[in-house]
Amino acid sequence: MTPDVFGPARLGPVELRNRVVKAATFEGRTPAGQVTDDLVDYHLAVARGGVGLTTVAYLAVAPEGRTHAEQIVVGEHSLAGLGRLAEAIHETGAKVAGQVGHAGPVANGRSNRARALSASAMPSPLSMQMVHAATEADLARVTERYVAAARTLVRAGFDVLELHMAHSYLLSSFLAPGLNRRSDRWGGSLENRARLARQVARAVRDDIGEEAAITAKVSLDDGFRGGLRGHEALDFAGMLEADGTLDALQLSGGSSLMNPMYLFRGDAPRREFAAAMPLPVRLGMRVMGKRFLKEYPFREAYFLESALRFRDALTMPLMLLGGINRLDTMERAMAAGFEYVALARALLREPDLVDRLQSGRQDGGACIHCNRCMPTIYDGTRCPVIATT
Repeated sequence: MTPDVFGPARLGPVELRNRVVKAATFEGRTPAGQVTDDLVDYHLAVARGGVGLTTVAYLAVAPEGRTHAEQIVVGEHSLAGLGRLAEAIHETGAKVAGQVGHAGPVANGRSNRARALSASAMPSPLSMQMVHAATEADLARVTERYVAAARTLVRAGFDVLELHMAHSYLLSSFLAPGLNRRSDRWGGSLENRARLARQVARAVRDDIGEEAAITAKVSLDDGFRGGLRGHEALDFAGMLEADGTLDALQLSGGSSLMNPMYLFRGDAPRREFAAAMPLPVRLGMRVMGKRFLKEYPFREAYFLESALRFRDALTMPLMLLGGINRLDTMERAMAAGFEYVALARALLREPDLVDRLQSGRQDGGACIHCNRCMPTIYDGTRCPVIATT
């Protein structure tokens, strides 16, 4: 029987009131790297608006793992604020997830005042510095930091831990053959390139057990030559399923470093992005903007066709992501065997969209896919269209 998108569902050990997930989108509301009232209110809006699970992004496991200095590093210093956030979400009846990750080459080392790490050394277009190849000691430390961050989030009351394995972040950089040129046990074959991601998932599961659900954001296709693509992306997901460390996969795509619009689709807000950047990057955006922010036409559920290959090959629960704005799309996803649907931009425009759909007041969202929300991550992620309508 096809599940009801608005009916209760289980995610590992966690009971959700429905199958709609607010996907992780960096909120831009932690200027001092701490939970703020503004961040709590941001998640309360979608929780009160009806989602079953809201995801806090982006929670770094180490200082050099932030994309920039304003992000939260999970630790004792941030525990109280994270607990306050989780408690507020629970009062609405929704559950809360924390997206746990290390930005790797997507980190701005200049902003963080800490060297960025990747599978292999490379120049950073974000900081105009070199990104360092992670050493064995780095990888052991990072794995330990994932476990420590997961444990802290569970102590704070988080229900779900989402391990970030996509978008050219650290674990993803090891998976991508074009970014991973190593000749040691971390490079070469897919099994070697997948070693770090699998190691992290195993270490977190061994520590957390069934105290929280553990999911991973993985790539259907990195969207650039040298990324994780095609059969390798599917083979990696198969490895994660065989390991048995995860309760679900969220299927994403694209690269924050190499091809961000592959994930977003729709209009490419080059002018708005350039205006939000510091001067050196702004000049580079004006010269290289069309190459970096490519145009991909928007269509509803644009990852569905690729995701169906994963659904056919895997038995574990899957979350469908990518341009989901309509109730009939959600119902189609349920009928196709996906256990959950994940929304992001649609909820920026209408935080109460789930309630509107469930009550029959609307059959779809009002998001116009202009992507002008993307540059607002630097001063508070929001839908700028609302202010002009």
